[in-house]
Amino acid sequence: MDHYCVLGNPVQHSKSPAIHARFAELTGQAMDYGRLLVPLDGFSGALRHWMAGGARGCNVTVPFKFEAFRLADSASERAQLAQAANTLKFAGGRVEADNTDGIGLVNDIQVNAGISLAGRDILLLGAGGAAAGVLGPLLAARPRRLVLANRTHDKAVALVARHAGHPSLQHLLQKTELLAQAPQGLRADFDVIVNATASSLSGGEVPVDARALKPGALAYDMMYGAAAQGFAGWARAHGAVPRDGLGMLVEQAAESFLFWRGVRPPSAQVLHELREALA
Repeated sequence: MDHYCVLGNPVQHSKSPAIHARFAELTGQAMDYGRLLVPLDGFSGALRHWMAGGARGCNVTVPFKFEAFRLADSASERAQLAQAANTLKFAGGRVEADNTDGIGLVNDIQVNAGISLAGRDILLLGAGGAAAGVLGPLLAARPRRLVLANRTHDKAVALVARHAGHPSLQHLLQKTELLAQAPQGLRADFDVIVNATASSLSGGEVPVDARALKPGALAYDMMYGAAAQGFAGWARAHGAVPRDGLGMLVEQAAESFLFWRGVRPPSAQVLHELREALA
């Protein structure tokens, strides 16, 4: 039996153990998956202890994704772009890092929701770790325009500059306009708005004017469940189609599972089962 877990603080709410248990059941993988609450100043020690026990890997959630990236011996290109990791694999005493958040978001939108991002105008709200994790994969989906808007404009500018200067993205940026703007006063119509801020988690106001939405636009909140209801209500009230981040959670887990096991689980089936269970 191979051992995995999710490390974070808080972590008791995480649905990852249930998702990975179902993945393992459906794919015939001999593994178990738990939760590990880590002191805010104790991630490095907790990670070493988890590795020393013979574990094969782990997921990492808030607030440790940046530290997980720094502690890794090697990192995938998408983890390097984000400078954050949510998935670690242990092999031969080394730590390999990946960031599956962005591809999880893109897969949920394009596969599960059936909305192609190619040629679209996308607004990404936020410039913290969540936004950093998804910006590269959103660019890889080849939108026409991708605007990053954050309350602290300098953070958005810095994140855009880091991606704009990365050699692996130059061929994508020839056809995609990548911009940083302040959220106040955005009037352009966007086909897709992705909320990567903590506004839903904190119960705050939606950090952008509704005039940024095209009629029928997709309004995607990375939160799910009760936390996403405020954003969803705002989207419906302004003629947009809301979607929460439950699909992103399942799809990023599927990418982690593939990274660890070399097997792609049936994520759409597990997402359907999870939505039914929550309903």
